[in-house]
Amino acid sequence: MTSDMRAGLAADNGSDLKMILSYVDSLPTGNEKGLFYALDLGGTNFRVARVQLGGKQNKVVDSEFEQVSIPQELMQGTTEELFNFIASKLANFAAKESGNFQLPKGRMREIGFTFSFPIKQTSINSGILIKWTKGFAVSGTAGKDVVACLKEAMQRQGLDMSVSALVNDAVATLAGAKYWDDDVLIAVILGTGTNACYIERNDAIPKLQLPAGGTRNMIISTEWGAFTTDLPLTEFDKDMDSESINPGEQIFEKTISGMYLGEIVRRVLLKMASFSSLFGDSIPEKLLIPLVLRTPDLCAMQQDDTKDLSKVEEILSNTIGARRSTLKARKIVIDVCDTIVKRGGRLAGAGIVGILQKMEQDSKGLISGKRTVVAMDGGLYEHYPQYRNYLKDAVAELLGAEVSKNIVIEHTKDGSGIGAALLAAANSKYASEFQI
Repeated sequence: MTSDMRAGLAADNGSDLKMILSYVDSLPTGNEKGLFYALDLGGTNFRVARVQLGGKQNKVVDSEFEQVSIPQELMQGTTEELFNFIASKLANFAAKESGNFQLPKGRMREIGFTFSFPIKQTSINSGILIKWTKGFAVSGTAGKDVVACLKEAMQRQGLDMSVSALVNDAVATLAGAKYWDDDVLIAVILGTGTNACYIERNDAIPKLQLPAGGTRNMIISTEWGAFTTDLPLTEFDKDMDSESINPGEQIFEKTISGMYLGEIVRRVLLKMASFSSLFGDSIPEKLLIPLVLRTPDLCAMQQDDTKDLSKVEEILSNTIGARRSTLKARKIVIDVCDTIVKRGGRLAGAGIVGILQKMEQDSKGLISGKRTVVAMDGGLYEHYPQYRNYLKDAVAELLGAEVSKNIVIEHTKDGSGIGAALLAAANSKYASEFQI
């Protein structure tokens, strides 16, 4: 992974890892003051938030969040329809400002926009959509600046708000975590999908062309879901990939993220049921259905501590239709779940070690011996204790006891929401006033 990171930093399309420049070179310092908004669009729901910042003494004075479901028809509609809907909900939310939320006199509202779809970032507050993913097929957006689309929609709503920062959820998580803990250098998202970002020295980014005397660091989004080099793939991984909507792509993501672990287990169980009487004389019909077994089902089964594994029995009956499983079969299912989850967690841990090793090599030992925090977010990491433990075990094992004692892997819940608002503040047009 380290060598692929270097190749991706040297040139666009230099490796499977895109190593996208975030243009985030101003991180929150704690001095930020005022009212800032955040918009997080990365799936079938979007979130809006506002944060009142009180500087070094008071930090986050107050915060409010609201989640909105996106109607299915808008996910397949036009750019104008989708962004009009988002801007209208944002305007409604902004209209409810009260209590601790006060916009300083003479200031315009500013917002950080978390947009977790593939974009070509062109500055801290602009980026061109490459393509929609995650079930979105909105016409007319690809090739356009998504910030411009949002601005135009806000103008149509009469909403006077400017976009100070455009980031993805990993970058926002890193910013949100670093606001509270200055030792945070890496952020990893492990949920339905996965990504990782870290703080890189500008002189280690050959493809970055900046004038001399500029800032020293920038957050790099690795887009590590696309990593493929030397991954230990089985026949089940290869078959799942070939039948997916994006064959040959996002191979690392397909081995470690929540969207795919349940499907890999289903494929293993299907083969076992075909060659033995795992679930009796016939194969449960629903076991033939792709994606019928989800990662939350694996997690629930692995938490079953009953003597007869009655929870496992219930889940197998409800999901794959195995209505009369034996205790032996249920134990085998648990073993399969554990094997796939162990591999996923350990591979994710190895990815973190790859990033740490790259940073250590380039910093000439400046990181070694110092406390370094990896901020984690995402439902898979948060809710699946076995996965979480396997990941941490792999990091400790690969780094060794002496080095790993300084590495802190820390869950940062909803870091991306507040992180986008903090990045709006850090990149605010009023930043010079924060020191006053």
